[in-house]
Amino acid sequence: MSLPQPLMFTVGMIDQITKPIAKVSNSLNGLTNDYQRGTMKMASGVAGIAASGYALQNALMPAIEMDRALGEVKSLGVRESALKQLTDTSYEFALKYGKSSTEFVKSSYDIQSAIAGLNDADLSAFTLSGNVLAAATKADAATITDYMGTMYGTFKNEAESMGKGEWVQQLTGMTATAVQVFKTDGKKMADAFKGMSGASKEALSDQMAILGTLQSTLGGGESATQYKAFLGGAAKAQEKLGMNFTDQYGKLLPTIEILEKLKGKYGDLTIASDRLEIKEAFGTDQALGFIDLLSKDTDALRVNMDALGKVKGMEQAEKMASAMTDQSERLSQSWYVIRAALGSAILPAFNDFVGLIADMGSGVLSFTEEFPTLTKWLGYAAVGVLAFVAAGGLISVVMGASIMAMTAWSAIIKTGKWLNAAWTASVTVMRAAMFALNLVMAANPILLIVAGITLAIAAVGALIYYWDDLKASFADISWVNVLLTGLEYAWKAVEFLFAPLLWAIEELASLAGIEIDTSFEGVKGLIGLEKVPATQPQASSIPSIAAISPVQSRVERGGITQQISNANQQKSTHIASVTINPAKGDTNYMNFVEMHS
Repeated sequence: MSLPQPLMFTVGMIDQITKPIAKVSNSLNGLTNDYQRGTMKMASGVAGIAASGYALQNALMPAIEMDRALGEVKSLGVRESALKQLTDTSYEFALKYGKSSTEFVKSSYDIQSAIAGLNDADLSAFTLSGNVLAAATKADAATITDYMGTMYGTFKNEAESMGKGEWVQQLTGMTATAVQVFKTDGKKMADAFKGMSGASKEALSDQMAILGTLQSTLGGGESATQYKAFLGGAAKAQEKLGMNFTDQYGKLLPTIEILEKLKGKYGDLTIASDRLEIKEAFGTDQALGFIDLLSKDTDALRVNMDALGKVKGMEQAEKMASAMTDQSERLSQSWYVIRAALGSAILPAFNDFVGLIADMGSGVLSFTEEFPTLTKWLGYAAVGVLAFVAAGGLISVVMGASIMAMTAWSAIIKTGKWLNAAWTASVTVMRAAMFALNLVMAANPILLIVAGITLAIAAVGALIYYWDDLKASFADISWVNVLLTGLEYAWKAVEFLFAPLLWAIEELASLAGIEIDTSFEGVKGLIGLEKVPATQPQASSIPSIAAISPVQSRVERGGITQQISNANQQKSTHIASVTINPAKGDTNYMNFVEMHS
C-alpha cells in the first residue's frame, strides 16, 4: 500500500534532515568518548606515578626526618661515630618512654651548642638525661636542654672534676627529687637557676634545696630574686646587726648557718622592731621575706639539703618518667622507630636517585641557555599540547552540560505532569465542594424566595407575551370589570404587605431587560385593560378592551433562552487547509480547501 504523496514528502524531508544531524552527533559522541578514555588513561598513569612516589616517600618519611635532624647536629662538627651513638640512644629512649626520637636528636643540637668538647658518650648522656628529666618533670625538651647548659656553666668545675656524664646524671636525679619533694616542676626550677646566674657559690644540693623551698610559695624567677637579695645584703648586714656571717677566709658562710644565727637572735620574727631592724640591715624587702620564710624551719631545710646531696644517679628521674609514660605512645613510637631503622638502610640509595633527578634541573637550565630558539619552540609545542587538551576538555564540558540540560528539562516535564495531575485532582475536589455548596444553598429558605421571585418574573413575561391570545378568549366584559375591581383591592394589599418584594421584582426584571411597573395602574397598562362602564350596553358594542399597546419588551418569543440560542446560531466556523503536492507533474501546486459553517 503506497503512502499518500503529502506524507511521502514529509517523511522524505525529515529523512534528509535527520541523517546529517545523526552523523554529526555520532561523530561528536565518538570524539568525546575517545577523549574521555584517553584522559582517563593519562590521569590513571599520572595518578599511579604520584601514588607510588607518595607511598615511597611516606614509607621513608621517618628515616628522612631522622636524617634531617642528624644533619643539623652534624653541621656543628659532630663526628659520624657520635651521630651513630646518638641515633641508637634516641631509638632506645623512644621505645622506653614513647617520646619522639626525632625531637631527641634535635635537642642534642642545643646541648652541643652550649657545651663544647663533648665526646660521643657525653653527647648521648647529656641528651638522654635532658629528655628523661623533661618527661619526668612535665617540661619540654628545649627548656630542660637550656637548663642543662645553664647548670653546666654554673657548676663547670664540679662537672669537670666528677666527669661530665656522671655529673649530668646526678643533676638529673637531683632535679627530679627536688621537683617531687617541693611540689614544683622542671620549668620553675630552670627559671630559678637561670635567675641566679651563678650568684651563689654554695653546693648544688644546698642551692636546689633553698630554691625548692622558696618555690612552695613563689615562682621560679621570684625565688631567685629573693635569694640574690639575701646574698647581696649579708656582708653589710653583719656590721649593722653586730653579727659575723663570714668564715676565717672572709667567705660568706652557708645560707643555712646564717639563717640559724638570725633565728637564734630574733626568733620567729614576730616583733615588728626586729623585722624593721633586719630589713634596714639587709636593705630590701626581698631579703626580709627570704629570711622570714626559710628561718621558720631550718631543720627541715637542712634535711632536704642532705637528702639532695646523697643523690648520685638519675634513677628517680627514670622512675618518674616511666610512671608518666603512655603505652599507646610507646606503640606508636615503636612503629615509627621500625620504619626509621628500615628506611635508613635504603635511604642512601633513595637520596642518590632523588639527587640525580634534582641535578637534571641544572642540565635543563644549561640547555635553555645554550639553545634558546629550540627552547622557545619546545615551549610552543608544550603550550599547543595543553591547548589541545583544554579543547578536548571543553568539548567534554559542553557535552556534559547538554546532558545535564536534557536531564533538567525531563525533570521539568515530569514536574509539569505532576502539577497537572495535582491540578486535576484539586479541580475534582472543587467540583465536589461546589456540589455540596449547591446542596447547602438549595436548602436555604432565602434561596427559595429568590427562586420564587424568578418564577414570578418568568410568569409575568409569559403573560405579557401571550396576552393578545388571552384577550381574544375573553367573551364577557362585565365580569372582567368585576375581576379588575377585585384585583385592584387585592393588589393594593399586596403593595402594602410586599413592597420590598415588589421592588426586588422590578430590579430583577430590569436586570433581565424587562421594564415592569408593579403598581396597579402599571399592571393594568401592562395587560391592556380598562374598566367598562356599567350603563354601556354590551350587545350593541364591541368589548371595550383598550387597544393599548403592551410594553415593548426586549424578550422574544421563547424568552431569554431563545435569545441565547439565536446569538449562538449567528457564530460561524472557518476551517482552511493547504496541501502541497509536488508529485503531480512538473509544476508544484497546492490544493486549498475551505470550509464554512
